[in-house]
Amino acid sequence: MLWFALSRNERKTLVMQIEEELRNRIFSGQLSADEQLPSSRELAKSLGVSRNTVNEAYEQLLLEGYIYRIARSGTYVSKGLSFQKEQGSILGEKMVTNVETKKDVIDFKASQPAIDYFPKHAWANVYKQVCLAADDHVFGYQTAYGNMDLRAAIANYLGRLRGVNADPNQIFITTGATQALSLLTRLLASEGDVVCVEDPVTEEMRRIFLEAGAVLQPIHTDEHGMDPANLPQSSKPRFVFTIPSHQFPLGAIMPVKRRIQLVEYARKMNTYIIEDDYDSEFIYEGTPVQAMQSLDGERVIYIGTFSKILSPSLRIGYMVLPYHLVKRAEQQKWFTDRHSSSLEQMALAAFINEGSFEKHIRKMKKLYARRRKVLVEAINDTFRSCDIIGQAAGMHLVVRFKDRDEINQKNLAENKVKAVVVEDFSLRKGFHKNELILGYGHLNEMEIKEGVIRLKKALQ
Repeated sequence: MLWFALSRNERKTLVMQIEEELRNRIFSGQLSADEQLPSSRELAKSLGVSRNTVNEAYEQLLLEGYIYRIARSGTYVSKGLSFQKEQGSILGEKMVTNVETKKDVIDFKASQPAIDYFPKHAWANVYKQVCLAADDHVFGYQTAYGNMDLRAAIANYLGRLRGVNADPNQIFITTGATQALSLLTRLLASEGDVVCVEDPVTEEMRRIFLEAGAVLQPIHTDEHGMDPANLPQSSKPRFVFTIPSHQFPLGAIMPVKRRIQLVEYARKMNTYIIEDDYDSEFIYEGTPVQAMQSLDGERVIYIGTFSKILSPSLRIGYMVLPYHLVKRAEQQKWFTDRHSSSLEQMALAAFINEGSFEKHIRKMKKLYARRRKVLVEAINDTFRSCDIIGQAAGMHLVVRFKDRDEINQKNLAENKVKAVVVEDFSLRKGFHKNELILGYGHLNEMEIKEGVIRLKKALQ
């Protein structure tokens, strides 16, 4: 059976289209040498054309030498017509080999959860129940604000565990934290406006702000997070972006004194703080510090996501807005994608309300704590001249190698280990060349130990 699409609206005749398609398939090797082609009757029926049309195409290909006939047997593809695949091309074997080789690389990618621990059965049961019980209107267009049951569940959860002051009407569902930041940048800043960001900061955050037309002003970040003393005093930024509960990439937890100073700055300058709280659920040392939003719900906009806790494929995030920004945010969201997936929101609301969400968090916190312990012990046993930074929370830490000025990424690649240097996230260069970010959430204990061994070889 052979089939391909033909267009009756093209300038090319049907005969020419059949000829061209068969030539291309012969050249590419899809039709191999000495392979028998369908009879004219069979191909005509498959393509929905007359037998004469196929016969005419076959006659032309026969004339050009692409095919040959054997009496009372059939029509066949001629030999020696397909091109050799170029080495290293997308279809070549070299590319396939490279993909397979990447499986051997141990990647200390930061903020990558253990997706193999996603609660598939519990989630599937909830999703099925929600889908079967849903009213017909659920399958139509919904409000851009998000599902009210989910907003209420999030408000309850944040109030109990993060100290966030919010009612469901202040909570806005987004397609992940990335969309939340993009919407807020367009909402709060105009082309050319200055926004203050922690330095270092992820490339993703920078791109979001720059894409919206903002001008970035980097604010130095140390072992206690962003220092409010470094914020501009003579001009007002449109907003200040910070990750106070586990700064990325340095992993700092901002002390309460700095949080208060930052809120006072926002009040004085009549501006906003955007607080990204991406993985504050995973605290291993001390007690969690309440969200900065609890200090001032009018000046601090809180952003959260379920990507790091459950799965990146679950594209659901949220933001807690001051009341006066809710309607404008709704308009921004409506023109972006109208609303996030309704069924997923309803399933997540049920998942939270039945207790499965917090049960999963407790399970993952124990898992990440074990993996963190293995990584810290392996680093301390392997490297004598280094400092471990930001290991108190989250799914990554930073290692500062005091006996070297910088780290050669080429050496890491040669030893089949991958880790990002903090310097890659810096806006002001030259301060973090000897610091590596090591994510451990998605790696098992054997991979972590082997990864550190490879790091040692790469850094020798």
